[in-house]
Amino acid sequence: MKIFRIAFIILSLLTVINFSSSAQTDTIGINTIILKTNKILSDYPAEKVYLHFDKPYYAVADTVWFKAYVTENQNFLSGLSKIVYVDVINQNDSLIQTVKLPVVGGFAYGSFPLDQFNYKQGNYHIRAYTMWMLNSDDPAFFSKTFYVGEAIDKEVKTHITYKNSSTDKLEKIDARVQFKDANNKPYANKNVTWQVVTSYTVIAKGRGTTDANGYLTIAMSNAQKAEYQLQKGQLITSINTTEKDVATSSFLLKNAIINKDFQFFPEGGSLIAGLATKIAFKGIKSDGLGIGAKGTVTDNDGKQVAIFTSQHLGMGTFNLIPEAGKTYKAAVTYVDGTTQNYNLPTVTAAGIVVNIDNSSADNVAIKISANDAFFGENQGKKFYLIAQSKGVICYGAQTALSNKEYNTTVLKSKFPNGIAQFTLFNEYGKPLSERLVFVQHKDNMVVTLSSLATTYGIKKKVKINVAAKKDGAPVEGSFSVAVVDETKVPSSEDATSTILTGLLLSSDVKGYIEKANYYFNAPDAKKNTDLDVLLLTQGYRSFKYTDIIANKLPKIDFLPEQGIELSGILRMNNGIPVRKGALLLTIPDKRFNLEGTTDPVGNFKFKGLVFNDSSKVTISAKYNPNYKGMTLQMNGSPVPSLTRNFSAAEEVLNIDSALTTYLDNSKRQYAYLHTLKDVTIKAAIVPKVSHKDYPALTGLSQMADHEVSGEQLKGCGMLVTCLQGMLAGVTFMDGNFYVSRDYNAGNRTPMGIFINGMNVDVNQINTIDPNQLESVEIFLRDELGLVNRANNVNGVLVFNQKKAPKGQKISKSQLMDMLPKYYELTFSPQGYDKEKQFYSPRYDVATNMNRNDLRTTIYWNPKVITDAAGNASFEFYNADGRGQYKVTIEGIDGNGNLGRSIFKYTVK
Repeated sequence: MKIFRIAFIILSLLTVINFSSSAQTDTIGINTIILKTNKILSDYPAEKVYLHFDKPYYAVADTVWFKAYVTENQNFLSGLSKIVYVDVINQNDSLIQTVKLPVVGGFAYGSFPLDQFNYKQGNYHIRAYTMWMLNSDDPAFFSKTFYVGEAIDKEVKTHITYKNSSTDKLEKIDARVQFKDANNKPYANKNVTWQVVTSYTVIAKGRGTTDANGYLTIAMSNAQKAEYQLQKGQLITSINTTEKDVATSSFLLKNAIINKDFQFFPEGGSLIAGLATKIAFKGIKSDGLGIGAKGTVTDNDGKQVAIFTSQHLGMGTFNLIPEAGKTYKAAVTYVDGTTQNYNLPTVTAAGIVVNIDNSSADNVAIKISANDAFFGENQGKKFYLIAQSKGVICYGAQTALSNKEYNTTVLKSKFPNGIAQFTLFNEYGKPLSERLVFVQHKDNMVVTLSSLATTYGIKKKVKINVAAKKDGAPVEGSFSVAVVDETKVPSSEDATSTILTGLLLSSDVKGYIEKANYYFNAPDAKKNTDLDVLLLTQGYRSFKYTDIIANKLPKIDFLPEQGIELSGILRMNNGIPVRKGALLLTIPDKRFNLEGTTDPVGNFKFKGLVFNDSSKVTISAKYNPNYKGMTLQMNGSPVPSLTRNFSAAEEVLNIDSALTTYLDNSKRQYAYLHTLKDVTIKAAIVPKVSHKDYPALTGLSQMADHEVSGEQLKGCGMLVTCLQGMLAGVTFMDGNFYVSRDYNAGNRTPMGIFINGMNVDVNQINTIDPNQLESVEIFLRDELGLVNRANNVNGVLVFNQKKAPKGQKISKSQLMDMLPKYYELTFSPQGYDKEKQFYSPRYDVATNMNRNDLRTTIYWNPKVITDAAGNASFEFYNADGRGQYKVTIEGIDGNGNLGRSIFKYTVK
C-alpha cells in the first residue's frame, strides 16, 4: 500500500506539461511548489473519520451500534492514530458522554446505550475525531445529527407549528401546539401554562385551555431590540393531564423565525470585466436548508442582463459578461413568494480565471482566460496550474502568458475518486483562481448482496452472500452490515449519511451539505451537474498554498496517539521537581505493573497503556527516599471545545410525529421498563449531601444538570486539573470555569464556585481533599436566576464534602488512612469502552419461537471480511415484524476503495 502511494507521488511530479508546445519555459517555479506541497501533504497527512451506524434514529432504551473507519491521504486506512473519540452532545450543546475506542488497522467498534437517566427525547449531535485532527484550524470532524424519541412512561405527545408575524420593531411568533396522550387521544379542554425562557430569564408567559382536538395557540411577542430575544429561547409548556398530574414539554424557538439569504459564487472566484462567467448561486434559510428561488439580474443602468431559476435545493447557475465600472443587482423571488434584492460581487477590472467543464466521463476540460487589462500587464509572465486530491499532487502544468485564452484536457484517471482542487498561480506562487470538481470513476469497487430468496417468514433464517469486485477482480476488504425492519424504520436514502458522502465529499468541504447522498444515490447526468454546482458554492477544507510557499509549517500541538498515555509531574512539597524519581503504576483489575522514572524537571509519562473505562489506576512514588514529602500531579487531557451543531439543519422539531411508527413499536418493546408513578418506601433514608442543604443555593433546580461523584475523583492530586475534562458542558479557560455553550457564544461570565454552600474563588478548589468529596454538582442554568444575579455568575459548580462521622472512635492507623497521601494517586482515568457483541437470537430451537421479537435492528455485524476471492457471507434470523427488511453494507479495501450496497427482501 505504501509503495503504491510513493509511486503515485512520483508519477504526479512527472506530470508537468504545457498548455501548448509553443509555451515551453523553465519549470523550476512549478517544481518548487509541487515539492513543497507534496512534502507538507506527506509529512502532515490529514486523517478522517467516518461512522457507520445501524440505523438513522433511535428511542430511549435502544443501543446505538457503530463502526469507525479512520483514513488518511487517498483514503488509505490510517496507521497514525490508535485512538478515536466519539462525543455525544445534546441539543443544548452539553456533552453527554465520550466514547473512547482503540483503533486497530484503521477500524474501531463501539456502542452506547441510550439509558433513561442520561437520554431524553430530543436531537443529539455526534462528532468523532482523533487527537491528530485537532492540529487543524478547521478539523474535519465526523458530524451527524440523530434524534431520539421516548415511548416509556410517555404522558404527552406534542406537535407544534410556528407562524412568524415579526416586524422591524417587534418579534411576534404564534405557536400552535397539539397535545395528545400516549394512546394518541387529544387532551381536550385541559389547562396549559407556558413561558418563554431565554438565558435563564422568563421573557414571556401566559395560560390557556386546549380545544376539543387538543390544540392551543400561544401568541408570543417581544421588542426586536430587547435584551433577551424570543428566537434565542425555548417555549416551555405545562399541561394538567389530570387533577394532580402535570406534564411539561419544551420547544426551541431558534427556527420559529426563518430568515433567508442569497449568495453568489463566480466560477474561479471573481467577476472579471469582459470575461463570460458562470455564476453559481444559493438560496439558504437560517435553519441551514436551501430554498428555491428565481430572479433577474440588472446593471446599474437598470438593464436586465440575466435571468435565473434554482435547479436543486436552492442552487443553480447563470452566465454573465460583466463590464468594467458597472455594478449588478439581483431581484430574487423565493418559492414562498417573498422578494429581496441582493448585490452581486464587485467586478474586477483586471484578472485571470479558471473555468472547468466536468461533464465528460473521461476528461476534465480546462479553460484559462485573461481579460485585456490583465493580459497587457502580464504578457510573457509564467503561470502555473496545479491540481491536488486526497493529499496528493495529481497534475501540474506551466506556461508563459502569450495568449488570452488556453484550453486543455486532463484525464480523470490521474485522480482518485473524490474532490480535486485546481489552483492557478502566478510566477510568485500567489493563488489567482481556484475551482473544485468531483471525479467519479466508472471502475469503482462494486459490492453485491444476494440471497437464495426475496421472501422469508418471520423468525426464519436468512443467509446473505457478499461479493466484492473492482475492475472484475475480487477485492479483499472490511465491511460493516446493518439489517433493519424498514417498515418500522423508514428513512430517506438521499438524506442518509454514507461512507461515500463522509469520505469523498463532506469531509473535504466547508459547511453543511443538505441531502449529501442524493449525489451518490443512482447518479445520472442531472445529479452530476447538481454536484458540480454544489462545489461552486462550497469552500474547500485544506491547507493554504500561501503558507506552504512561505515555508510556514503547520503548528503541531498533538501527536498521533499510540495508546492511552498518563503523564504528570513529581515535586517535593516545597515545589522543587524530583529528578530521576522512581514511580510505579499499577492497574489491579488487569494485574498490570509498570515502572517509570521522572526526567530532570520531574515530568513522567506512561505510554501505550491499555485498560477499560472502569479500571482504577494507582501511581505511587513511595519507593523513593523521603517519599512522604512528595506530591504527584497529573496532567489533564485535551478536549476540543463544544461548538454549535455543524449539522443542525437535520434536527427534527416534532419527534413524536416523525417517529410515530417507530415509537409505537418501542412502547411495546420496552413495556417492561415502565415505572410506577407512586412508590412508597418505608425505610431509614441516609441523606446525601447536596446543594439543597445550603440556604444560599435554594434557588437552584432540585436536580443538577450533571454530577461527578467523589469516587471518580479519589486520588486526584490537583482537583482543578482533574476536573477540566470531566465536567460535561463546562469549559476551563484562563483560570475559570465557564458554561461551554455560553462561552462559545461570547459570554465570558465565569461559573460560581460553591464549597459547602459558600461562594469561593476558583483557587480554593485545590484545597479540597478529593478523598473527602461527596460529589460535584453542575448547574449549567439557574432557572430562577437567583444565584446567578446574587453572585454575578453564570452557572454554578457545587462541591459537596462528606459529612464527618459522629460519635465514632478511630485508631491511629485509620486516621492515617484518612489523611491524603500526596505521593500516591488512585484514580479512574478514561479508558477504552468495552467492545460489546450485538445479540442476534436464534430460532432453530423450538422453545425460543414463543418469544415476542420486536427488534428494529435485526442484525449488526461490523466485521464482515471478504476473502481472496472477494466473497463473504453472514446469517441471522428475522424478527416478528412483517414487511420490508433492508440490508446495508459499507466498507473499504486496502487501497482506499470504498463500496456500499443495499439489498431488500420481504418478510411475510
